[in-house]
Amino acid sequence: MSATNRFSLSKEERICSRNLIEKLFTGGMSRSMTAFPLRAVYMVTDREEEVPQARVMVSVSKRYFKRAVKRNRVKRQVREAYRKNKHLILDALASCPQREVDMALIWLDGQLHDSEHVERQLRSLLQRLAEQLSHPKPSQPTS
Repeated sequence: MSATNRFSLSKEERICSRNLIEKLFTGGMSRSMTAFPLRAVYMVTDREEEVPQARVMVSVSKRYFKRAVKRNRVKRQVREAYRKNKHLILDALASCPQREVDMALIWLDGQLHDSEHVERQLRSLLQRLAEQLSHPKPSQPTS
């Protein structure tokens, strides 16, 4: 990845497909982790050709912010924090180029937070996710 693309967030890196979103939330293959006020729901799959290794979507519910102005502000904060720290995930995925991660970042709080706090919490989530990717746990046996 070139230095100019390292800190960008292109259209291809965003999840827009309804089918992919449904698979992420109802497929049974996804996992989640929380660093309040954010929750990450992610799914690791085999990589398809011409697809970025990490794709993301950001969701802020109307339940927390009735006004679109505040929802959009939070989404901008989360996208910016992800854009600046996505290298944590990409570096973990570098060892296995045949894998990809799709994740949804979901806002869980009814209050606004400053950008530094959002970035700190998102960095914590991404570091934990990177650990999961580099040291996968064996799957639980079903009985």
